[in-house]
Amino acid sequence: MSEAARVVELRQPRRPAHAVISALRPRQWSKNLLVFAGIVFAAKLGDVGRWLPAIAAFVAYCGASSAAYLLNDLRDVDHDRLHPIKRARAIARGELSSELALVLAGVLTLAALAITAALGFASLLFLLGFVALQLAYSLGLKRVVLVDVLLIAGLFVIRAAAGASAVDVSISMWLLVCTALLALFLGLAKRRGELVLVGAEATPGRPVLEGYSLRLVDRLLNIVALATIGAYAVYAVTAHSAWMAVTVSFVVAGLARYLVLVHRHELGEEPENVLLSDRPIIACVAVWAVASAVILALT
Repeated sequence: MSEAARVVELRQPRRPAHAVISALRPRQWSKNLLVFAGIVFAAKLGDVGRWLPAIAAFVAYCGASSAAYLLNDLRDVDHDRLHPIKRARAIARGELSSELALVLAGVLTLAALAITAALGFASLLFLLGFVALQLAYSLGLKRVVLVDVLLIAGLFVIRAAAGASAVDVSISMWLLVCTALLALFLGLAKRRGELVLVGAEATPGRPVLEGYSLRLVDRLLNIVALATIGAYAVYAVTAHSAWMAVTVSFVVAGLARYLVLVHRHELGEEPENVLLSDRPIIACVAVWAVASAVILALT
């Protein structure tokens, strides 16, 4: 089937409201749950007064993230129309006009800035840094090998640090390192999934993929996975109690499962789908969360 034929082979147009919601990529908002890391690992779950600013920070980062997705989709619209998955995006399908997308992005960004400004100057600075990195990524850095995935990791670190700042708790530097390494792992797995599609001629691929290879990405994935486990082990036994070392096994199991999905099932191009749909990974995350909560509460 030719590329032209694939581009027009789409479902029926969505209603305007559904198209707008789709363009905001609500499934991606799960990334912003990291803003709750501070309140969780500071063992302040029972402090009702800290939950309101934590939720406000979550809403702000969801808005800022969606604004960035809209701008990114506007820049990549021609490329997305040739992609087997991205061609279903609202802007690529012509369901959402460029003008409306720009207005939505502006409104969401201003709303996010207003919310974080109300949380304090530090929270506002974190969001400004987040928006600046998102813009830098969309405007060119996403085409620079390794810098693209390092930038994604930086965005995750900002989320975690901003969440702790919003609720006025300290956050372990080791936890931030773990966050960066895990995000780097997922970013590399995404690049691997894209390389597989390019190799199968199922997609034209993004420009940065020319600087990657499966061999390079596989080696980096193994290195980063080991580094993530090591950093988490150090965090677990130094930031809290030696009992937290029990949770390292769940981290190992989750990363191992993800590597299996990446290597044997060629998944990983859409990390949010893997994390939200694979039952073994969901089970690992759930057991890890419960075990961590119990240990933090008792120690």
